[in-house]
Amino acid sequence: MIKAIIIEDEPDLRELSRSMLNANFQEIEIVGEADSVDGGVELIKNTQPQLVLMDIEIKGGTGFNILQRVKPYTFKLVVVTAFNQFAIKAIKFSAIDYILKPINEFEFVAAIESALKLIEPRQIEQQMTQLVDMYERKVQAKKIVLRTSEAIHVVNISEIEYCQSDNTYTTFYLTGGEKILVSKPMKEFTGILEEYDFFRPHQSYLINLHAIRRIDKSDGGFVILKSGKELPISSRRKHLVIEMLNRIQL
Repeated sequence: MIKAIIIEDEPDLRELSRSMLNANFQEIEIVGEADSVDGGVELIKNTQPQLVLMDIEIKGGTGFNILQRVKPYTFKLVVVTAFNQFAIKAIKFSAIDYILKPINEFEFVAAIESALKLIEPRQIEQQMTQLVDMYERKVQAKKIVLRTSEAIHVVNISEIEYCQSDNTYTTFYLTGGEKILVSKPMKEFTGILEEYDFFRPHQSYLINLHAIRRIDKSDGGFVILKSGKELPISSRRKHLVIEMLNRIQL
């Protein structure tokens, strides 16, 4: 059995999470519940769970405050949160599974299943450390965590040349030729990477502006990257690419 705990200060949501876990995951045993930072820390230390379902906003502080006090990280985490722009940004950069309130059972089950697929304790530690570091603002999002079916990759944002969309999948192309395929749509990454000089010149591509060598205006327009790769520009977005390039120090 997989030992799980629930950290949530709203009784109705604790009951909802408990009932959905019991209904959908026979392999999971709920070994405790807590409603505060101190209670959550004590519960994790006493039960040594393999899975923690945790709200961000709880009595006595936040779920981040709990994570700061329970290192090393030996458990898989699923975060529950209302819309909190900074929290969601930190969670996405760390590839932590999360559920937005109000809780939808389909999304709940998908997030739990995804968390249970995490492979090695070392990879869990990488994800959790990235999440806490970003919360503490020690890492100004210089890295992003990319989860694949085989591994967890911690990637310097500056090493991403561009991303390519393929429906519900995104391929990250890195300097040096490495490719990483992630089973999430590109819209999951667009918002957070645009803050770091990434731009979407075409519906299928998200490009690091610092990787551009030149703009070719012939045949509808192309972006030529420093690696030599040519990517198309939508005619409607060509002037925006040029404006963006003029704003940054390449």
